[in-house]
Amino acid sequence: MNSIQKIREENNPFIQILMLVFYAIVGLAGVSFVALALIYFQYGGGILRDMSWMTGNNPYYLPAQRMLLTAQQIGLFVVPALLLAKTEGKKLDVFYGFKRPKGELLFIVLLIMICAMPVLEWVTQINQKMVLPEAFKGIEKWMKEAEDQGMETTKALLKMDNIGVFFLNIGMIALLPAIAEELLFRGGLQRSLSRLYNNPHVAIWFAAFIFSAIHMQFYGFLPRLLLGAAFGYLYFWSGSLWYAIIGHFINNAYAVCAAWYMQKNNIPLSEADKTMDIAWYGYVISAILTFLLFRYFKNKTE
Repeated sequence: MNSIQKIREENNPFIQILMLVFYAIVGLAGVSFVALALIYFQYGGGILRDMSWMTGNNPYYLPAQRMLLTAQQIGLFVVPALLLAKTEGKKLDVFYGFKRPKGELLFIVLLIMICAMPVLEWVTQINQKMVLPEAFKGIEKWMKEAEDQGMETTKALLKMDNIGVFFLNIGMIALLPAIAEELLFRGGLQRSLSRLYNNPHVAIWFAAFIFSAIHMQFYGFLPRLLLGAAFGYLYFWSGSLWYAIIGHFINNAYAVCAAWYMQKNNIPLSEADKTMDIAWYGYVISAILTFLLFRYFKNKTE
């Protein structure tokens, strides 16, 4: 009798994707229930009968809003990624690839995120000028209303009157989403799609599309799609999820730090919606430098 146990093969990638969806539904429902129970005991039953506090209009309920949003991040993104690795009987660091990052490559990721800002701004301008045909004006109106409501909620969360709230936002808006979303979309979804299609580029862009779509921010869809693809290539080339997480963190942390700076200098947060005033060649330089840095990152990892 052979005493060497055969290494267990992974499930079919399509089955893995279905498991991710199932675990996401269960995780979101379970963790949100726990969060709402805690909110109920802290604020009373009235808060559950009128959920308008989720818009962030009442500062008194901001802690409850932060608690629920954090729970949703964990339940929707972290839980399914962890359960998939557990189902496959793999260690998390091996299954998703958490090789120790190199300092030089981390610095390149930082340069990529900085140099890409102008070209992403240009793509954002194009996206915001999107106009649907007359037959879809109702959908366009709904999209704009949803976008405006989401912006108001974001501005409410970004109001920081002390350094403690600043670090809280760094954790909740920058660090947690970077880890949670990269675990699911790059570690879980992109990995399974790569096995399903046997084509890394299809997997990267498909995962980036879903990553952007799930945020339900239609007038920021294109720049978020490009960011998702960028994180996907960092993961694919390096084999380590850390670079995608760090890039994601830098992008989100910049928004928090910009909001903090604006408030400290009495600049209204509404000014953040205004686009950069950059000459056309600035966007070209941004695109070229970003491309060259990606090529350098790829060559260094190879």
